[in-house]
Amino acid sequence: AEASPRHSYSSDPCMFVRLLRQLKTARVGPSSLRTVGYGVGASSMALLAQGFLCRGIAEEGKAEAFDYGAVKKAVADKLDDLDYDDGSYGPVLVRLAWHSSGTFSVFDNTGGSCGATMRFQPEADDPANAGLDVARNLLEPIKAQFPEISYSDLWTLAGCVAIEELGGPQIDWIPGRTDKKCKHCCPPVGRLPDASRNADHLRAVFYRMGLSDQEIVALSGAHVLGRCHTNRSGYDGPWVRSPTTFSNEYFKRLHDTKWTIREWNGPLQYQNPENDLMMLPTDLELIRDPIFAPYAQAYANDQDLFFKDFAAAFKKLIEL
Repeated sequence: AEASPRHSYSSDPCMFVRLLRQLKTARVGPSSLRTVGYGVGASSMALLAQGFLCRGIAEEGKAEAFDYGAVKKAVADKLDDLDYDDGSYGPVLVRLAWHSSGTFSVFDNTGGSCGATMRFQPEADDPANAGLDVARNLLEPIKAQFPEISYSDLWTLAGCVAIEELGGPQIDWIPGRTDKKCKHCCPPVGRLPDASRNADHLRAVFYRMGLSDQEIVALSGAHVLGRCHTNRSGYDGPWVRSPTTFSNEYFKRLHDTKWTIREWNGPLQYQNPENDLMMLPTDLELIRDPIFAPYAQAYANDQDLFFKDFAAAFKKLIEL
């Protein structure tokens, strides 16, 4: 078996907070940490973290005193703007929460939602994050209004608020993330999914985060929101005709539409007969791959199931 990586927990507050959060949500216990990649010595650190939780201190006391409801309202009040895309900043806020979390690696416990390292280069300049300056800049006045909240918490909370405000499920968001201080803490560029690739690539990316096939498909359902831009990803167009409403429409369109290769000067993407909707190569992998396909079909048939599974997967993602 591969040796567990070693870490200095005393010098990595994000790691400690992640450990606190996982213990609090009963995802891991002190005796099991070495088997999930926390390394030698993690059990004793877990006992210390568990002591913090049992005594009701650490970040918990501040979390109870701070008015996260006011932050949620401030985010919700920012969403609507008829001059931006399809009239809502919601989709780009979901993308910010997703991309700031989706860099996590179970192999060395780097990246993830704790750190907000997209404030720095090279992560801010990662081509996969093109256009997310819009979301980060949108949230700056809220960060100034509520300086007590970390960027890491603000970005993930904003994504949850956007999902809920656009008609999606409520996400069980928990505070406690801390921010990294410099560019040297950025994860390597290239950890986010490449839409031009296949199912094997999706598995490589999501398995690195510790996510399952079912969670890959559920999280892909976020493509029901927003659209692609040629000046960001190079792709063009929305996946559905109601890109500011969270639903299972993405999965329905995957199954009930004849998708053909678009003839244009951009990267490979697919179009519907009316040429007003598009799908990416990785989208079509969800109905072509024999393991992904049953999940995609189930979500097309049952929106309640999709909402339940998406809420659980998104919570897990933003706690990585």
